[in-house]
Amino acid sequence: MDTDDYIEIPSQQLDADTLTAIIEEFVNREGTDYGLAEYSLEQKVAQVKSQIDQGKVIIAFDIVTESCTLLLKD
Repeated sequence: MDTDDYIEIPSQQLDADTLTAIIEEFVNREGTDYGLAEYSLEQKVAQVKSQIDQGKVIIAFDIVTESCTLLLKD
Protein backbone atom coordinates (compact mmCIF):
# COMPACT_ATOMS: atom_id res chain seq x y z
CA MET A 1 0.00 0.00 0.00
CA ASP A 2 1.42 3.37 -1.01
CA THR A 3 1.71 5.74 1.95
CA ASP A 4 -0.17 8.38 -0.06
CA ASP A 5 -3.19 6.06 -0.12
CA TYR A 6 -3.76 5.88 3.62
CA ILE A 7 -3.95 7.97 6.77
CA GLU A 8 -2.51 6.62 10.01
CA ILE A 9 -5.05 6.71 12.84
CA PRO A 10 -3.53 6.91 16.34
CA SER A 11 -5.11 4.18 18.46
CA GLN A 12 -5.44 6.63 21.35
CA GLN A 13 -8.01 8.60 19.30
CA LEU A 14 -10.36 5.60 19.11
CA ASP A 15 -12.63 4.45 21.89
CA ALA A 16 -11.96 0.95 23.20
CA ASP A 17 -14.97 -0.66 21.47
CA THR A 18 -14.02 0.79 18.07
CA LEU A 19 -10.40 -0.31 18.42
CA THR A 20 -11.48 -3.81 19.43
CA ALA A 21 -13.88 -4.01 16.46
CA ILE A 22 -11.11 -3.02 14.03
CA ILE A 23 -8.75 -5.61 15.50
CA GLU A 24 -11.44 -8.35 15.49
CA GLU A 25 -12.27 -7.64 11.85
CA PHE A 26 -8.58 -7.90 10.99
CA VAL A 27 -7.91 -11.18 12.82
CA ASN A 28 -11.06 -12.76 11.40
CA ARG A 29 -10.02 -12.15 7.80
CA GLU A 30 -9.47 -15.29 5.81
CA GLY A 31 -5.79 -16.03 5.42
CA THR A 32 -4.62 -14.58 8.73
CA ASP A 33 -2.01 -17.10 9.86
CA TYR A 34 -0.94 -17.62 13.46
CA GLY A 35 1.23 -20.66 12.82
CA LEU A 36 0.69 -24.11 14.27
CA ALA A 37 -0.88 -23.01 17.56
CA GLU A 38 -4.60 -22.42 17.96
CA TYR A 39 -5.56 -19.12 19.59
CA SER A 40 -8.96 -17.87 20.71
CA LEU A 41 -10.33 -14.63 19.29
CA GLU A 42 -9.61 -12.95 22.62
CA GLN A 43 -5.99 -14.11 22.53
CA LYS A 44 -5.54 -12.91 18.95
CA VAL A 45 -7.07 -9.52 19.78
CA ALA A 46 -4.80 -9.18 22.83
CA GLN A 47 -1.71 -10.05 20.75
CA VAL A 48 -2.54 -7.50 18.06
CA LYS A 49 -3.48 -4.82 20.63
CA SER A 50 -0.11 -5.37 22.30
CA GLN A 51 1.65 -4.87 18.96
CA ILE A 52 -0.31 -1.65 18.40
CA ASP A 53 0.56 -0.43 21.92
CA GLN A 54 4.24 -1.20 21.27
CA GLY A 55 4.18 0.78 18.01
CA LYS A 56 4.91 -2.30 15.88
CA VAL A 57 1.53 -2.14 14.11
CA ILE A 58 -0.42 0.92 12.94
CA ILE A 59 -4.07 1.46 12.13
CA ALA A 60 -4.41 2.75 8.58
CA PHE A 61 -7.48 4.23 6.92
CA ASP A 62 -7.29 3.41 3.21
CA ILE A 63 -8.47 6.45 1.27
CA VAL A 64 -9.14 4.43 -1.88
CA THR A 65 -11.28 1.67 -0.34
CA GLU A 66 -12.54 3.78 2.58
CA SER A 67 -11.72 1.00 5.04
CA CYS A 68 -9.35 0.37 7.94
CA THR A 69 -6.56 -2.13 8.05
CA LEU A 70 -3.57 -2.86 10.24
CA LEU A 71 -0.04 -2.57 8.89
CA LEU A 72 3.39 -3.40 10.24
CA LYS A 73 5.23 -0.19 10.96
CA ASP A 74 8.31 0.26 8.77
